[in-house]
Amino acid sequence: MPDLHDRMASRLDRLTTEIVTGCAADVPFYRGLPAAALDGPVRDSVSAVLGLLLRMLRDPGPLRPTDLTWVVELSARRARDHLPLEAALAAYLIGARAWWRTVTGVADPDELAVAGARLLDGLAVVMPAVVVAHLQAQEDLHSESARSRRELHAALLHGGPFQTLAQDARLEVGRRHTVLVARFSPRPPDRLVQVALDAHAGTPVLVDHVDGVALLPDGVDADALVASLHEALQTTVLAGIAEAATPAAIPAAAAEAREVLDLVGRLGRGSGLYRFDDVLVEYQLARPGPGLHRLAAKLDPLGGHPYLLETLRSFVRHGHNRRQAALELHIHRNTLDYRLHRIATMTGLDPAVPADARVLAAALTATELR
Repeated sequence: MPDLHDRMASRLDRLTTEIVTGCAADVPFYRGLPAAALDGPVRDSVSAVLGLLLRMLRDPGPLRPTDLTWVVELSARRARDHLPLEAALAAYLIGARAWWRTVTGVADPDELAVAGARLLDGLAVVMPAVVVAHLQAQEDLHSESARSRRELHAALLHGGPFQTLAQDARLEVGRRHTVLVARFSPRPPDRLVQVALDAHAGTPVLVDHVDGVALLPDGVDADALVASLHEALQTTVLAGIAEAATPAAIPAAAAEAREVLDLVGRLGRGSGLYRFDDVLVEYQLARPGPGLHRLAAKLDPLGGHPYLLETLRSFVRHGHNRRQAALELHIHRNTLDYRLHRIATMTGLDPAVPADARVLAAALTATELR
């Protein structure tokens, strides 16, 4: 219903104000909040939920776990501010009534049935998730579960005894794990990362937010998880992973994942998920020694010609495909051929010769790692 979506979108700001005002008037907890809290966190929470309802008018299909990330995070944050659960539920009912009242004022008669169904569908998904997040946040406030999870994570990461800690944390430690080490740019709030990880895995994920090391239970699709984090958190994710066949293998897997992440970071690789097999050649080239420096020195003659270095990088990046390299560089094929000829003349290595091309590609990597 794109037309109804557009009509409601133009009223969203006014509707948000109406709901916040209604909460302050009818719910004792909100009535006691300062104006700054109503205009800040409370308004943000209302806007997030209305944004989901608005999108449901435009996009058919059920909400996904990633769609709820911000709503759940904001609800958990309000719970940590000691918002009673009954006050949160009352606010949702106030919001639902105001939303429906606005919909009935702008919708055509033939749109009402679908709009009502979409409202109920949205509430049926959002409210249980909010309740779970609220209860979890309250539990974190009043229990030692968060501390136990941190201690369990540390024990597994350092190869220490973990069985008692797992019992204290009320978590079952499986045999196999995937160790994921991630960097975010920009870095989102730790709680938001935790919510997104838990939502995708379907179970609490052990993670050290300082080092970015997460222990994913067996069966979690790491590639899909990284894509989900990118979408849900609206940030770039650069990650390295390694598999641990047993809990005792987790420390070695974590070291491998960290090394992979460090290497792709030094190489300036784009966001995504990387395994050791993705950087085998680069890993070997990164070993210290005279070979690395001699390889990098092959490109020293190009040091004063950055456009030639960029041409070589593009040529190698596109698998020696001249057409794609020329398109990326926004130059004519003849210009590309001229530059490649200059590279061959200056370095003594011809990019058109397979053996020379391999040396040039390795020299590029060595230059980035030197």
